[in-house]
Amino acid sequence: MRFEIALFNNNAHIQKQAVNEVLKYNDLTSHFGLELTEKQAIALVETRIFALKENGRIEFGGGVIDKLIYKFCDSPYIWANNYEQILHDLIETFYYYKNETLDLISDDDLINYMKTAFDGVCQGSLELLSGRELDRLAHNMRYGYAPNYMQDEEDEDGEY
Repeated sequence: MRFEIALFNNNAHIQKQAVNEVLKYNDLTSHFGLELTEKQAIALVETRIFALKENGRIEFGGGVIDKLIYKFCDSPYIWANNYEQILHDLIETFYYYKNETLDLISDDDLINYMKTAFDGVCQGSLELLSGRELDRLAHNMRYGYAPNYMQDEEDEDGEY
């Protein structure tokens, strides 16, 4: 029983530390009109915990929330009113596709790919990011193709 209580208290300390790390990024993101409250930071840490459990993953260290905030804060498709929700979606998407790529891509490379696609061909659409671009990346990684490899797809008339 004491061991369980010690784990719970230690886990609470780690979560508080993660929340503080997230809030430190407000100094950077405020230049883009984006800030998180403590309540929002707690919710993001909870989303991270949920996503890790859902995807059967464990993680040591601070996780990717801070990396996602840093990378995406200058996106032209993120505003104050959608900032928190996009971060929740990006966290869940990141861990899902970390599994789907069989961990063959580093965290930083996956985040860079996500950001390039989100700001580029997806034009801020999370649906296109996860439903097309990251699916393609995962397929390519699993089958040994280059990450950006695209098969030419023809329709019935032989057109692309």
